[in-house]
Amino acid sequence: MKRLFPYIYERYLARQIYAAFGFILFALVALFLFFDILSELGSVKGSYTLPLALLHVLLKAPSRISEIIPIASLIGSIYVFAMLASQSEFTILRIAGLDVKRGLLTLAKISLPLVLFTLIISEWVGPYTENLSEKIRMKALGSSYTSQFKTGVWVKDRLRNADGAGPIQPGVRYVNVGKIEKDNEILNIRMYEFDDAYRLLSIRSAVTGRFDRTGTWTLDDVTETRFTETKQVDPLNPVYSAQTFTYPIVSLESEVTPQILSVLLISPEKMSILSLGRFISHLRDNKQDTQLHSIAFWKKVIYPFTIFVMLALALPFAYLKVRAGSVGIKVFGGIMLGMSFQLFNSLFSNVGLLGAWPSFLTAITPPLLYLLLAMIGLRWVSKA
Repeated sequence: MKRLFPYIYERYLARQIYAAFGFILFALVALFLFFDILSELGSVKGSYTLPLALLHVLLKAPSRISEIIPIASLIGSIYVFAMLASQSEFTILRIAGLDVKRGLLTLAKISLPLVLFTLIISEWVGPYTENLSEKIRMKALGSSYTSQFKTGVWVKDRLRNADGAGPIQPGVRYVNVGKIEKDNEILNIRMYEFDDAYRLLSIRSAVTGRFDRTGTWTLDDVTETRFTETKQVDPLNPVYSAQTFTYPIVSLESEVTPQILSVLLISPEKMSILSLGRFISHLRDNKQDTQLHSIAFWKKVIYPFTIFVMLALALPFAYLKVRAGSVGIKVFGGIMLGMSFQLFNSLFSNVGLLGAWPSFLTAITPPLLYLLLAMIGLRWVSKA
C-alpha cells in the first residue's frame, strides 16, 4: 500500500474511503438482493425450493455489485469528505499543502483498486455466476432459454453449399431457433437460404440440434424443401419447382455458435466486453447493424473509470463549511447525484442510438459532462 500511497495523508484518505465504500456497497447490495428474493418467491414450486431460489439470487450478487460500485464510491467518498470537513481535518490538510490538483491525483490513485475490482467482477466473476445461477434455476424448473419474440431467436448466417458444407457462397442463411436448452441443445429450428439476388433457395426445419466444437450443427428429424427456378421465356414471371426431402440427421457448418445464440437472449448491458466484441465482429461480418452493441461495448469499457468521476464529484463536498449543511444532507445529495448520473447515462445512450451518433462519443459524453461538473464545483468551492 505504501508504494501506491507514499504519503501518510493518502493512506489515511484511502483507508477512510475504502471503509465507507465497503459498508455502503454491502448495504446497497443487501437491499437489492432482498427485493430480488421477494420477486423470486413467486417462482418457488416443486423441485425449485426456497434454498435453491436463495442460491439463485445470491449468485446474481456479483452482477448487482458491478452495477452499484460507482454509486457506492460516490456516496462513501461524500460521507468521508463531509466528516473530514465537519471535524476540520480537511482544513488542516489544505493548510498543510493539499490543493485541488494533489487532491485529484490522490483520488485517481484511490480509484485504481476500485477500477480493478470492478473489472474483475463485471468481466469474469459476474458472467460466470450469472450463467451458473440460470443453470441452477433452469435445472430445477425444467425450463429453457426463450426469446422475447414469440417466434424465438433470429440470427443471420453465411450460406454454404447445398449440403450445408464447403466454402462460403454468395447469399445468406437466416436461422430461427425456438428454444435453447441448458446443455446447448436447440429446439424447433428453421433455416431460410437465399442467393445473392435474394431468391429463396431452400427451407430447412429440424426438431432438435446440437453443436460440436468443430463448428458443425447436427440436426435431427430434418425436413428440407429446395426450390429450383424453371427456365421461362418471360423473366418477370418465373416458375419454381419444389422438392421436399426428409433426413434423420443432417450436419451443417455454421458460424452461429451457442454463445452467439445465448448472447441474443440477454441484454447487451449484462454481457462481458469479450462477448460483446465477438458478437459485434459477427454482426459486421454479416453486414448487420452494430450500433446497439457498440454503445454497450464502449460503456462497458468506460464504466470502471467512472469511479474516478464519482470520486471527483465528491471532492467539492470537503470544501463546504459545516454551516452549509449537515453530513446527512450531503450524503442525500450524493445519492441524488449518483441516481441522476445513472438516469442521464441510460437516457443519453437511447438518444445516441436513435440519432445514430458515434458509439464512443455516446458512451463517453455523460462521464465527461459529470467530470466537467466536478471541475466547476471544485473551482467554485475552492475560491469560496
